[in-house]
Amino acid sequence: MSSPSSPSRVAIVTGGARGIGLAVGEWFLADGWCIALIDNNAETLFPAAQALAQPERVLPLHCDVSDPDQVTRAVQAVDERFGRIDALVNNAGVAVFKRIGATTFDEWRYVMGTNLDGPFLCTQAVAPVMLRGGGGAVVNIASISGLRASTMRVAYGTSKAAIIHLTKQQAIEYGNAGIRVNAVAPGPVETEMAKQVHDETIRRDYFDAIPMRRYGTTEEIAGTVGFLCSPAAGYINGQVLAVDGGFDASGVGLPTLRSLP
Repeated sequence: MSSPSSPSRVAIVTGGARGIGLAVGEWFLADGWCIALIDNNAETLFPAAQALAQPERVLPLHCDVSDPDQVTRAVQAVDERFGRIDALVNNAGVAVFKRIGATTFDEWRYVMGTNLDGPFLCTQAVAPVMLRGGGGAVVNIASISGLRASTMRVAYGTSKAAIIHLTKQQAIEYGNAGIRVNAVAPGPVETEMAKQVHDETIRRDYFDAIPMRRYGTTEEIAGTVGFLCSPAAGYINGQVLAVDGGFDASGVGLPTLRSLP
C-alpha cells in the first residue's frame, strides 16, 4: 500500500521496458504518478526500471499480457503495492511482417494474443480496482495500420483495427461505470523497432506520404497518452486519436504537390 506521502495516482503501462511504453512511464513519473511497468522481456525491463532511479514509485513486473493468469497476478501485485489503479495504458505489442500467404496460423495467433487479447485481459483485470477508487482512464495503443491497410501487415494491421473497435466496446460499457477508454493510433515513430524494420527506402516512402515529412517521437506519443489520462480529457471517451503527422489524412499526389511552385 502507498504511504500518505506517496503520489496518489497510479498507472500501469504494458510493454513498458522500452520505446513508447517507457516514454509513457517517464511522462507519468514526471507528472507525479506512481507507475507499474509490465513487460515480458525481463532482461530489458528490470534495467529500464532501475535506470529510472525511483524505486519507491516504480514497480517492474515480468508478465506476458496474453496469459490470463499472469495478468491477474500482475494486477494483484500492483494493487498490493500501491492500493489503487487510476490509469492503464495497453501498449504491449508484437508484429510479424509477412505477406498473407506466408503468414502461419501460429504467427497470426502470436500477434493477436499480445495485441488484442492483452488489452482485453488487462482492462478486464484492472477495471474492478479502478472502480473501487472511483474510476479511471484506459488508453489502448492502436496504430495507423489499424486505420489504413498496407502490405505485409495482415496480422498486425488487423489486430490494431480490432483494438480500435474494442476501445469503443469498452468505452460504452466502462464509461457508464466511470472508466473512460480511448485509443491512440501512432504513425511511424522513431523507436528501436522502426530502426530495425524501416530501411532508407521505406523511410523515404513514409516521408513522401506524411505531410510533416518526419517520424513522430516517443515523447509526442507519451504526451498524448498522458493528456487522455488527465482530467483535461474528462469528457473524451471512445475516441481514436491518430498521432501521425497527417499520414492518415493524406491521399495520393503529395510529393507532386510539394514540387509545385
